[in-house]
Amino acid sequence: MPLPEDNLTPTPGATPATGYGAQFAPTSWTDVLAAQRGGSHEAEAALEKLCRTYWYPLYSYLRRKGYDAHKAQDLNQEFFYRLLKENYLGAVDRRRGKFRSFLLAALNHFVSNQRDYERAAKRGGGQALISLDDTDAENRYKLEPASELSPEKIFERNWFLTLFEQALARLREEQAAAGRAELFDQLKVFVVEDAESGDYNQAASRVNMTPNAVAVTVHRWRERYKKLVHEEVVRTVADPSEIEDELRRFFAVLEE
Repeated sequence: MPLPEDNLTPTPGATPATGYGAQFAPTSWTDVLAAQRGGSHEAEAALEKLCRTYWYPLYSYLRRKGYDAHKAQDLNQEFFYRLLKENYLGAVDRRRGKFRSFLLAALNHFVSNQRDYERAAKRGGGQALISLDDTDAENRYKLEPASELSPEKIFERNWFLTLFEQALARLREEQAAAGRAELFDQLKVFVVEDAESGDYNQAASRVNMTPNAVAVTVHRWRERYKKLVHEEVVRTVADPSEIEDELRRFFAVLEE
C-alpha cells in the first residue's frame, strides 16, 4: 500500500517521507560540476563528500552482483579513486537525468572494463584516499535481509535510505548548533518512528520536560525532517521538472 502523503508514517526499514513544498536547491550535480573543473581544494572536497555519502549503496550493489567483500571494496575504492584523482567524470552533463542513474551507470561502465583496472591496488598503493570503513560497510551489508529484488532495485532502495540518513544527520547538526544535541539524541527515535502509548511520558522523565512539551518538540522536528528529506531528493535531480517523478519513484521503491 503506498505511503499516504498526509500521514507519512514509516514502513519497516524506512522513515517518514517528504512534503512537496521545498524550492529547487543546489544539487549533487553542483558537486559534480565542481569536480569537473578539477585541481581545486573545493572540487576535491566536493567529491570526497560524494564518496562518503554514496559509498554504501554502491558497495552493496557490487556485493549483490556477486563480488566478494574484498573485491567489492577494491572496485569501490578504485572507482572513487578515479572520480577523485583522474577526472573519470569526463564531460558529464548535469542535464542527463538523475544523479543516482548517472553514478550507477558510471560504476557499471567502470566494472565492465575492470580488466583494464586490475592493477588498482598497485597504482593506488593499496591506500584509501579518504577514510572509509570497509568493515562497517560489510557488517551493514550482512544485516540486509535476503531479497529477490535485483541488485539495481536494492541499489535504489539503499540510495533513498541514504538520503534519509543525510537528512537526519542535517537535522541533528541543526539541533547541535542550537545547543540541543543531547536532547535530540534522546528523542530522535520519535522522528523516524511513531510513538506508542506512554512513550512520551517515559521520555519526558528522562529529559526533564513535560509529555506535551516532548510531543510539540517531536512534531516540529518531524516537520523539519520531512523538508530536509525533500531537499535531499531534490539535490539528486538535474532539473525541477524531474522532482515529481523522482518523488513518485521514492515512494514506489520503499514499498517494494
